[in-house]
Amino acid sequence: MSNESSMSTTGKRGFLSPSSKEKLKIYWFKFKKNKFSVIGLCIVLISIFLAIFSPYLVPYPQHIAEFVDVANASQPPSAQHWFGTDIVGRDVFSRVLYSFRSAILMCVVVLVMSTPFGVTLGLLAGYFSGTWLDSVIMRITDVFLAIPALILALAIAAVLSPGLVSATIAITVMWWPWYTRLVYGMANSIGKEYFVKNAELIGAGRLNILFKQILPSTLSPILTKMALDVGWVILIGAALSFVGLGEQPPTPAFGQMISDGSRFLPELWWMSIFPSMGIAFIILGFNFFGDGIRDMLDRGRQ
Repeated sequence: MSNESSMSTTGKRGFLSPSSKEKLKIYWFKFKKNKFSVIGLCIVLISIFLAIFSPYLVPYPQHIAEFVDVANASQPPSAQHWFGTDIVGRDVFSRVLYSFRSAILMCVVVLVMSTPFGVTLGLLAGYFSGTWLDSVIMRITDVFLAIPALILALAIAAVLSPGLVSATIAITVMWWPWYTRLVYGMANSIGKEYFVKNAELIGAGRLNILFKQILPSTLSPILTKMALDVGWVILIGAALSFVGLGEQPPTPAFGQMISDGSRFLPELWWMSIFPSMGIAFIILGFNFFGDGIRDMLDRGRQ
């Protein structure tokens, strides 16, 4: 009875296995050790907040659509227009805020679609290493990786009609191979571990082995890469928008605004500088956040 009571007390206190609350505390402690990670988390939350609520936060909602105000055109930053106005009088600050919406939406859709697809293919190729399935998956992956990412995205977006949906599809098509390549090596190595072999011996199904035995051991690098990939997705999306293959006017987008403003440098510098700062703000935040996730999930770090 005393042993059972002791074990029960120990289990409640978490001396043998930490409770979920204690695990969260441990993760948070490891995450916040790097102050830049906390800054990154704040920036990520601000970016997501702006992406969701920007239509209600912009001071001049009418400037998001077709709008012309010749009297206030090309005005420098002021108390009335914090980021100045563009050549037709639209408030640059309102358009920069609204651009967070399309940028974050693109990142979410690209990563949500490409990550599961690429990870699944990587698991299959790694676990069935040396088979025809491995050869087919990895040779197709190598073909995609051999083509420069931006060139491939431009080619796909050019075939489709210009727009946010087309740009998102183009980036998604060229993004999954990076996750397949990342997971392939880890799945191949983990598949040879004793706990996987034991699961096979007791008759565990292949889906169970792939998604319950191997996949959890690959989550740390996958989540870290997803956070760091946000910056690259935004840059590729801005490049497509810059050349007219992304979000179409009058809806604002970072790349489109930089492209419009670059024609009037250096006189109307605010038209391209502030959208560029918006891109840098998001990328910096997600890079810091990604470093924090890596530190948090790295079991070797205390």
